Amino acid sequence: MTAHPTDSTARGELATRLRTLTLPLPGRGGTIRRWEHLARLTAEDIVTGRLIEAHADAIAITTDLGASGLVTADSHWGVWAAEPPRPLLTASESSGQPSGWVLHGTKPWCSGASLCTHALVTATTRERTPDSPAEVALFAVDLWQTGVRAVPGTWPAVGMAASDSGWVEFDDVPARRLGGHADYLERPGFWHGGVGVAACWFGGARAVAAPLFERAARANASPLVRAHAGAVAAELAAGWSLLEHTAAFVDADPDDERGLLMARALTVRTRIDRMAAGVIDRVGRALGAGPLCSDGEHAQRVADLGVYIRQTHAEADEATIAAEVRAHAERAGAAGTSTGTGPGNGPGTADVDVVAAAHWDTLIGFDSTPLRGTDD
Repeated sequence: MTAHPTDSTARGELATRLRTLTLPLPGRGGTIRRWEHLARLTAEDIVTGRLIEAHADAIAITTDLGASGLVTADSHWGVWAAEPPRPLLTASESSGQPSGWVLHGTKPWCSGASLCTHALVTATTRERTPDSPAEVALFAVDLWQTGVRAVPGTWPAVGMAASDSGWVEFDDVPARRLGGHADYLERPGFWHGGVGVAACWFGGARAVAAPLFERAARANASPLVRAHAGAVAAELAAGWSLLEHTAAFVDADPDDERGLLMARALTVRTRIDRMAAGVIDRVGRALGAGPLCSDGEHAQRVADLGVYIRQTHAEADEATIAAEVRAHAERAGAAGTSTGTGPGNGPGTADVDVVAAAHWDTLIGFDSTPLRGTDD
């Protein structure tokens, strides 16, 4: 790979961190420890947290897909799975390669484009036609092979600038196929990883809040500054409680037998997204332009976090939460897995509205069933 001249220092610092990285895999009983570590790393430096989270996710993904041990301590992995219509990265079978596949084309939005040594990438194995959808698969690729090039000038961002998330070109580069797109997307670990990203957002928000907390602790702090600090502390406390509860949710049902993991993950992501945006807003309103103009590290954190949380799909994700609850309730209702039946339902079916109400409560973590034997 063609590297930028300034990459050696950053690569060395990251390599040192990655060699000592030991995080519990999600869904194995230590999920909150994993997310706490990611949050702390991101509070220290948002870009570092983002890059290490991707490497840790690559370990979890390869383990889920039966390739445990593929990610080694002396490597740095990215996960490059964005699938916009263009540019296009394609994969084709090649009998002349031991891996059996080669990659050709361009992958956009590759965090750590000139820093990573390896990556998990999605690539199109068959383009869409009028008669059939595109087919996409997941591949592991060594980025230090001939034919890999990080494209300069394709990441002109201010926020997350140091994440080096530009385009990468592949010219018939050997790669190992790990599975189809569904193998990557439809495993519970996909959503475990999605909440891990939200833990990073939480860490970034805690770092952005630091100057507000410091100012509010001064003896001469104004009531307005203290009010904003109290509100931010309450938001962060609620966000962390949500992550703790979700970690327990994941560890109790790692294989998603309840079928609500996607809705739960999107609930966490949308809430932490809005919390982080609110922290940025309140810190700015409380402290004014001073820290943004005179404290370069704080200004960069604000810019970085603002870009990072836009990995959500905002209201589209929130709409998906409700759609998932309804769809799951319909499946459960058709299978008759709810207690009781409702008007108009035949034998062996359940009232979908009753099931949906129960699913909402499971998602929220609250049982709204009326207590028996008590006064109203």
